[in-house]
Amino acid sequence: MEAELQALVQQAEAEQDAVSTWPKLADFKAGFVGPNGSLTAASKGIAKLPKEEKPAFGKKINEAKQRLEAVFNAITERIEAAELAARLGPPVDPTLPVADAHGTEHPLTQVRERITGIFRKIGFTVVEGQELETEFYCFDALNTPASHPARDMQDTYFLPGDFQLQGEKRRDTESFILRPHTSAVQIRTMTGRKPPVRILSPGRCFRRDTVDATHSANFHQVEGLYVDTDVTIRDLKALLDHFVKELFGADAKTRFRPSFFPFTEPSFEMDVQTSNLRKLSGKWIEIMGCGMVDPNVFGHVDYDSEEVSGFAFGMGIERIAMILHGIDDIRHFYQNDLRFLQQFPGA
Repeated sequence: MEAELQALVQQAEAEQDAVSTWPKLADFKAGFVGPNGSLTAASKGIAKLPKEEKPAFGKKINEAKQRLEAVFNAITERIEAAELAARLGPPVDPTLPVADAHGTEHPLTQVRERITGIFRKIGFTVVEGQELETEFYCFDALNTPASHPARDMQDTYFLPGDFQLQGEKRRDTESFILRPHTSAVQIRTMTGRKPPVRILSPGRCFRRDTVDATHSANFHQVEGLYVDTDVTIRDLKALLDHFVKELFGADAKTRFRPSFFPFTEPSFEMDVQTSNLRKLSGKWIEIMGCGMVDPNVFGHVDYDSEEVSGFAFGMGIERIAMILHGIDDIRHFYQNDLRFLQQFPGA
């Protein structure tokens, strides 16, 4: 009887490779452990054995069952693997480059790259900065007085007084804040670099604004700074004329309107007019602020205002994107609605 059990297990092990489908597996198992299977028939022979031989034979029956179960499990795993491979298709080499990329850049990223690309071509360097800043870099060095409304808790995100930023020095009375503009990058750049300076500083900013169709507590800016000898308003106007023609089209026109910013003197709001803006075609639209760097700002970074001059400008990336694409609500940029995002496939 023991030889018979050994023979049927060897038979199962020898025939298992031919079993490749679930119906074949069911028939294969029935041939051994079904009601009329060979192992089932062998098990019935235990009744004919003497009482003292039954325990040993029962043990052999269980060992044969375990070996057959191992065969059945191996076949099951092989069939499941084959079905999975058929669904996945041919094997993929993960080290190969992506052949068909379905994603695209966010519309704000596309506009940011479009803006920075224009200025890179004319010699500007893109400089990133930190989002957590001190009052000195965001306000004091930018000639913003302590009484200015922008420094109120209602406008700016202040961190708790006991907050510390590793490696960052500050005055005892100075707070850390989430930067309300990227102008701080200009101050940090000038404190570590002598003129000439020609940089563009894009990045995310934070203000305590009530969210609506045109305002967001989180938004993006790009600001520019040019410092050298004999820099004039004419240079500023020529640069921005070139920029808007590259961005909006060759027929784009600009105009300056007097304004006020603490860190520039004189200061201007700049409007643009073009025929390429759908509903805004032919209308004057405000797109940025600009002006000549105030000499007091140069004093905070150890520049000699008698030897150098410069200009600065800044614009909101969301605003430019809304003008370019005719978008009427800034909140669309942050809702992750694919119906909106898929309208901007990129280049």
